[in-house]
Amino acid sequence: MFTEERLEQILSILNENGRVKVKELSERFNVSEGMIRKDLQRLEKDGALQRTYGGAILNRKISKNSSITTRMKVSLSSKELISKKAFDLIEDEDVVFLESSSINFLLAKLIANSTKKITLITNMSIIPPLFNDNETVKLICIGGVYDNKAGGVLGSEAIKSISKYTFNKGFLGSSGVNLITNSVGTVTLEDGNLKETVVSNSKEVFLLVEKKKFNIDSIYRFTTLDKFNAIITDSDINDDIKEKLKKLDVKLI
Repeated sequence: MFTEERLEQILSILNENGRVKVKELSERFNVSEGMIRKDLQRLEKDGALQRTYGGAILNRKISKNSSITTRMKVSLSSKELISKKAFDLIEDEDVVFLESSSINFLLAKLIANSTKKITLITNMSIIPPLFNDNETVKLICIGGVYDNKAGGVLGSEAIKSISKYTFNKGFLGSSGVNLITNSVGTVTLEDGNLKETVVSNSKEVFLLVEKKKFNIDSIYRFTTLDKFNAIITDSDINDDIKEKLKKLDVKLI
């Protein structure tokens, strides 16, 4: 086996299990442990992993609690593509919940400029002004304590209000998705508790994330991937991700 092929397989094992051991790789590929250590050094230099005593772990970033204003400016083309895919899923008479996320803001823009006849419920404070000239959408705004980084209202009062509704479709964002632990996360407990409530109260729930989020971990895990009917993301998702989602019976859009 060529070195490049071995490196590719090591990465595949890492993506599957989250960690590898030098001894096990040495036996699997029938090469010396010294050779495996050199392989791991090379992959670490490329930023693919972090070496540990006796092996290595997948190199994953931790999400930061950035403001909604900052998030609006990042990966805009990917977010616009995702929002258009989500928009196509919304039908007349739907009761839709949009929680506070940059992609949902773009989705709300598309809804506001359409003639779709829906009930839209949201905790995102900058969405309502988009509907000043819209006559087909019934807009319900959730009250609560405003969080300027989240760009919406959070807390017990918001959760209490959301709990009273049932949604045909709920659209959620995430700061990080971990396919190894099957977890979906966000940056704060308050935001996570609200998202968890939306998941529980939605007949269909969709996760809207850019593909880079599959390599990021979050501080707070609010649900698992199998709770979603589908994940809506941008293009060029690698085969490892597709296979793992298929095993979880989660549709990829």
